[in-house]
Formats: sequence, structure tokens, C-alpha cells
Amino acid sequence: MVTTQDMLQRQQPLETGFGYRTTAAEVIAGHDLAGRRAVVTGGYSGLGLETVRALAGAGVSVLVPARRPDAASAALADLSGVEVREMDLGDLDSVAALTASVRDDRTPIDLVIDVAGVMATPHRQTPQGWELQLGTNHLGHFALVGGIADLLVDGARVVSYSSIGHYRSPVLFDDLRFETTPYDPWVAYGQSKTANALFAVGLDARGAARGIHAYSVHPGGILTDLQRHMPREELVARQWMDEDGNPNPLFKTPAEGASTGLWAATAPELESRGGVYCEDCSVKGVVPADHSDLSTGGAKEWALDVEAAERLWGLSVAATGLDPLG
Repeated sequence: MVTTQDMLQRQQPLETGFGYRTTAAEVIAGHDLAGRRAVVTGGYSGLGLETVRALAGAGVSVLVPARRPDAASAALADLSGVEVREMDLGDLDSVAALTASVRDDRTPIDLVIDVAGVMATPHRQTPQGWELQLGTNHLGHFALVGGIADLLVDGARVVSYSSIGHYRSPVLFDDLRFETTPYDPWVAYGQSKTANALFAVGLDARGAARGIHAYSVHPGGILTDLQRHMPREELVARQWMDEDGNPNPLFKTPAEGASTGLWAATAPELESRGGVYCEDCSVKGVVPADHSDLSTGGAKEWALDVEAAERLWGLSVAATGLDPLG
């Protein structure tokens, strides 16, 4: 059984030939991916679109579940080997319908890259009554992977998009839905991003015997549709954009932001580091619980805590009725 100490050891720094400005195309170059099949959520805008573009260019067949299938089809029209099917990640019934159709295909799956998500939303609930950010960012992806887990080939990889936003909060097991705690959209976002990291820890532990590995990634600061719930004045105040709407020049482009997810999906040097949190196409170690400097990178220990991962796993199984690779 993997322990938290094992995870902390795996999370020790690992540098590569890539870095902050590496692009998705540069990561993919040199990998023979032709004939493989991938599922990419959020695959028709921002980082997801760049991810699909890179995979399709490498000969991968890609399925893109989409809440707005018409918009997705239009955005992906110039790519070959890409299929769009309807799915609302925030509705577990919709996810179940999508995964049932995928199982009917009986097509093996090599990669799952969970890019889609919501951030800093008003206090809302999913149709199943979960706080929207946890319900969408974590439970929706848990149900997606759980619903297609039987199709994952030996050696498959699952990449869970987390964020440095996980610094804001561990999983609040005593009040997941903010029923007694005053709702803070950033704390709720942080909880969901920690959950994304813990999902990778739990999934990797269950799949490792078959060479199935899972990783979580922080893509970096990028201005995309993810910020749609943030008022313009907040984006300016945070210096994420200037008064004219131009992104902070320190931010990554979508092509650069997509690189770490693709690196985690393909890097041979991660084979012995299942479950780790990646950023800038590298691993940057562990930071203390009270660490608040976002410029240094690294994972909080609560995002690697095996006991928390197992507790979240049990809760997620109860919520979805699924036990991926269990």
C-alpha cells in the first residue's frame, strides 16, 4: 500500500529539458502516438483545444465530451480523428450517459486528460446537490474515468488538471458543500483543485499494478475562458490583465499551458512517480502548509496525503456509484 511518505518521496524535484515556455507541440515531438485513443475534457477551448490539436497532429484519435457540442464541433472542424459527444461535466446523469455510449464502442483508451473545469463561481449546486466547483471539477471527472475505466489499456495514463489554486484549501471534509461555512469562491476552488490532485494519488494506487498511472498538473497562469466568472475589475486588480484587456506578459499562452499535461501523459521519467503533481513539465517538490509564495511552485502536503485521498475516494464512490479500477 502506498503511504503519504511514499508520495512525498516521489514528489522530490525532477528537472527536465523542458520548462516554463515549452509548448504542447514541443512536448509531443518525438513520441510515437499514432493509433492511440484519448479522451480530453474541455477539448474545444483554451488549454483543452491546444491539447487536442497536439494529440490529433500526432495521429491520436480523440474524443471530446462537450456541454456545447455545436460549439465544440465548430472549434475542432479543422482537425482529423476528433469526435465530439455531448456531456455536461457538472451533471452526473449526463456523465453517465456519455460513458455508457463510450462503453458501447468497446474501443480501448490509452489517455484521459481532464482539462475542463470551473473557477471562482457564485455559490451554486449541481443537479445532484454538490457545490458546483467540487461537483464539476472533481466528481464529474471521477465519474467520467469511473465510467470508462474498463476500457483503459495496460499502461494507460490519466492526467488530472489541478492548479496552484490548491494552496488555498485542503478538502473540507466536515463541510464539503459549504452548508455551515460562509461560501468563499476561492476556497471552494482550492478545495476542488486539491481534490483533483488527490484523485490522481488514489487512481494511481489502484492502477499501478497494470502500469496505469495518474498524475495531477498545474498548467500555469493563462488567461482563458476559465476566468469567465470573474469581473473585469478583479482581473485588472489581480494584474491578470491590463486596462485594455491584454493578458499579463508573464502568463503562458494556451499552447504553453497545455504542455505540462501532455508531458505528464507521455514522459517516461514519470513511470516510477505515479500520482505526483507536475508543473512546467517538471516536478518541483513539496512546500509547507503555510507556504504562500506562488512563484516557487511545489505541492502542498495535503495534495499528496494518502489518507485524505482514500477518504475522498470513498466519498466519491458513494456519490457516483463507481469505483474506478477498484
